[in-house]
Amino acid sequence: MYEIKVGQTFEAVIEKMAHEGQGIAHLNGLTVFVEGAIFGEKVIAEVTKVKKSYAIAKVKRIINFSKYRREPFCPHALICGGCDLQHLSYEGQLIFKKSIVEDSLHRIGKVFPQINDTIGMKNPLNYRNKAQYPVGNKNNLPVLGFFKKRSHEIVPIDYCPIQSEQSNEALLAVKEWLERYNISIYDEIKHKGLVRHIVTRHGFKSGEVMVVIVINGEDVPHKTELIEILKKKVKGLSSVYLNVNAKKTNVILGEKNLLIYGNETIKENIGNIRFSLSPPSFFQVNPVQVEVLYDKVVEFADLKGSETVLDVYCGIGTIALCLANKAKKVIGIEVVGDAVRDARENAKNNGIKNAEFVEGEAEKIMPELAKQGINPDVIVVDPPRKGCEKEVLSAISKMQPGKIIYVSCNPATLARDLCILKDMGYETKIVQPVDMFPHTHHVETVVLLKREYGR
Repeated sequence: MYEIKVGQTFEAVIEKMAHEGQGIAHLNGLTVFVEGAIFGEKVIAEVTKVKKSYAIAKVKRIINFSKYRREPFCPHALICGGCDLQHLSYEGQLIFKKSIVEDSLHRIGKVFPQINDTIGMKNPLNYRNKAQYPVGNKNNLPVLGFFKKRSHEIVPIDYCPIQSEQSNEALLAVKEWLERYNISIYDEIKHKGLVRHIVTRHGFKSGEVMVVIVINGEDVPHKTELIEILKKKVKGLSSVYLNVNAKKTNVILGEKNLLIYGNETIKENIGNIRFSLSPPSFFQVNPVQVEVLYDKVVEFADLKGSETVLDVYCGIGTIALCLANKAKKVIGIEVVGDAVRDARENAKNNGIKNAEFVEGEAEKIMPELAKQGINPDVIVVDPPRKGCEKEVLSAISKMQPGKIIYVSCNPATLARDLCILKDMGYETKIVQPVDMFPHTHHVETVVLLKREYGR
């Protein structure tokens, strides 16, 4: 076995793609992740990093092109850290996303259920309802855009094709204000300067737009001028906030929000349920596909009106409220206090009286509910990327619901948890990938599990 070195070039056939979109090849028995390569291609690649168990390479030349390869539609695609699959046709992206779900479930979870084709979008552009633009300084001029891959260097961007038109308008409007009035820009190394991030939210159904200026301070100069420029440039402007974040941190939003124009919240609908969104509210970033996702949850739940449903990691109550009009009772559990208050307010505003929301850590609340003898017919879990805590899964096993619906943003932790649930007597029946994030490697998945009676 010869030594593999940085700078070495080699010819390889790309066997498949890794979960983050790199092509996978092998060189002298070592797995090599090839940036920019697509499954089925033959490439000349150059090794850029060597570790004990794998190496990383980049494409130098493509010998045989995949039928799914295409030219990126954004000039920043190769350096911006936002989209990593623009070189792959949309058809190819949907195939890839099904494959990573399938690979995780088979390899990690040792479960072999029905896996449906990924549900994609008719128009996978301008789909994001939320943008977070870091602000920097280059040659004494403000730079707004997105971070370069694996760095905190900002790629200057004036237009992002996956953001809504209103988010792009807000980006240019704030940039104009920063330049015209020479507003101080935050330096994350020195922890000095004022403006750190621009956050935009857009209610696709309501047309309302919120702009949040994240600052290292309590106020900004030329505030009136900022509002006037935003009103002139951004269609549907409804709210402008200053968010105070004076901590030396990579967390974008601070805890203090100061409304300086318009309404406290903007509105958005999922089906006929209306939600109010404040600056910290969690809401799925693709309002078109979120309806597809939640319709699948409703379909899998197949409620008849007599059931009790438990919604774990419920956020602002999106799934719980979509299920409430088909259930006898819905209980939501959420650790973030602001989200619980939003969920209760959303239930009230929609006239939903059979939904209640409990604030606390799921891994503590779930065992308590199990001890109290709560036996829901259906449990929905929509955990963060780390998946469900073992205490949550153990409590689910004790509650013995007939169905579990697992909504996941991470195929690897989904597979791990499905394996645990299998050992607890739950069979994974149907797996439905949904493309919530076109042109990125991320995939959302809805899974139906049923209890094997007699176990």
